[in-house]
Amino acid sequence: MTKKQKKVLIRIIVSAVLLLVFKLLPIENRYVKLILFMIPYLIIGYDILRKAVLGIFHGKVFDENFLMAIATVGAIALSDYVEGTAVMLFYQIGELFQSYAVGKSRKNITELMDIRPDYANIEKNGILEQVDPEEVAVGTVIVVQPGEKVPIDGVIVEGVSTLNTSALTGESLPRGVRTGDEVISGCVNLSGVLRIKTTKEFGESTVSKILDLVENSSMKKSRSENFITRFARYYTPAVCIGALLLAVMPPVVGLLLGNPAEWSKWVIRALTTLVISCPCALVISIPLSFFGGIGGASAKGILVKGSNYLEALSETKYVVCDKTGTLTKGVFEVTQVVPSGGISAGELLELAALAESYSNHPISKSLKDAYGKAIDNVRVSGVEEISGHGVKALVDGRSVAAGNAKLMEQMKITYEVPQKACTQVHVAVDGRYAGYILISDVVKENAAAAVAGLKAAGVKQVVMLTGDARRVADAVAAELGVDVVKSELLPADKVTEVEALLDAKGDKEKLVFVGDGINDAPVLARADLGIAMGALGSDAAIEAADIVLMDDDPAKITTAMRISKKTLRIVRQNIVFALTVKFACLAFGAFGYINMWWAIFADVGVMILAVLNATRALCCDE
Repeated sequence: MTKKQKKVLIRIIVSAVLLLVFKLLPIENRYVKLILFMIPYLIIGYDILRKAVLGIFHGKVFDENFLMAIATVGAIALSDYVEGTAVMLFYQIGELFQSYAVGKSRKNITELMDIRPDYANIEKNGILEQVDPEEVAVGTVIVVQPGEKVPIDGVIVEGVSTLNTSALTGESLPRGVRTGDEVISGCVNLSGVLRIKTTKEFGESTVSKILDLVENSSMKKSRSENFITRFARYYTPAVCIGALLLAVMPPVVGLLLGNPAEWSKWVIRALTTLVISCPCALVISIPLSFFGGIGGASAKGILVKGSNYLEALSETKYVVCDKTGTLTKGVFEVTQVVPSGGISAGELLELAALAESYSNHPISKSLKDAYGKAIDNVRVSGVEEISGHGVKALVDGRSVAAGNAKLMEQMKITYEVPQKACTQVHVAVDGRYAGYILISDVVKENAAAAVAGLKAAGVKQVVMLTGDARRVADAVAAELGVDVVKSELLPADKVTEVEALLDAKGDKEKLVFVGDGINDAPVLARADLGIAMGALGSDAAIEAADIVLMDDDPAKITTAMRISKKTLRIVRQNIVFALTVKFACLAFGAFGYINMWWAIFADVGVMILAVLNATRALCCDE
């Protein structure tokens, strides 16, 4: 509990005790009663009265402070001292409860996202100096000791350790790192000392972007929040005018008909309706529900840039996925070496790896990784890279060509056609076919479960778009259970395919595109909702996306949809519950069937129940 909340609690206790004591005292004099009951009333309500007056001067007349002030001052003016003070007392209890609930939610989210580093270590003359991370330039070597957060993105230049990435990904399993590995800010170093060469400024690092996304998520309101804002704008003045008419019209009509005016009775009813009409339950609980949903998603490593995106996610009916890096790991591995013409498998792999040694292509890297030995550049000469085909080189004086089928056809060499649908590297030595090597982009372990989960969640169609070859794309799609696959696409072709799907879907149906590469940024921006794979994804994709999955797990899409639907369910429950109770109590209050104590329940009680329900959104495992 904060210091401010403790002060309010003390005021509540003091006011409640005084109210009870004065209620029990046998005081007959009206003026003495007024003076005595004004003490607990002002103790508990002076800040509400002050806000109401300031609101009038600032043009914000019709708010909850104004309603409480008019209702309680009116009750006291009619000698209902106990009721007037009690209304203010219980209103403050409700406000304290709401403040505590909101603070608790904010604290939970702050703890989940407690990844902002306080400092960065720079070594000077053998001594570590702590500096502000914002002052560290790109290319600086920083030192991260065990137990400290990685302050800035970079590459490890010295050290071996394990990192706790739970604050970023929601996963508790530590990740091993060593020299040459890239690390992102926000992770906690668990064991060894690391020296990291920064590759970004602090403002562009992962930790800064995540915090910026979470802090600004409340700026983008959902339709439900916008509805409540518009509703309160017209609702509050309407009930104030209605209360005024209720206080004036029946007595006037009574006088015209020759009956007693009964002003006090109708004024009390009007004041009762003012207390009932306070829209706190809706104004507080709806944003709190979305805030809780976004916080619960953050705990799972899902960053939602606004409550409008969280709301739209519940309406998702079409999910379009990129293949490489989204449904597959984007890491190519040699899966089979098939020699031909008397050469051994080891020799075939060695010749291909040496011929490809000067290339930075992922396929070349996979060949070198499979070879597993240091490349002796002296053995390689005359390297010629043929775009879209492969490479030619002299290895130990022998002419080696390694590439796809197009290279073999260009060289007029007869080659074998593998039955497996994966990337093929054909090798020819001294103009004779020597065999082929199969390289596969490994499918993510839970990709098939992710596709099945999407369909179970009500998604009508899962579509895969890729620039890969048709045979490879069809094989991956069949393995994962994807409904539609489009292959051999350029980035512009992906946009065209997404636009065609957007035109075909229903008005209330949402289309989500999931991607990770820089070439996916245009499609992410064009879709109704863009989801980026954040941990390994490009900055451009993360910037263009509306939702970021920090651990690159496609199964988190279903988790995000579940959180979205639960949050919307809570929001609708609060709206229906609050409006039903309020309108029912307004009707009963206008006809005199309920008194000020029921009005307190209709305001404070409904608000407490709505806030309690809203905090359930933080528990995303339900």
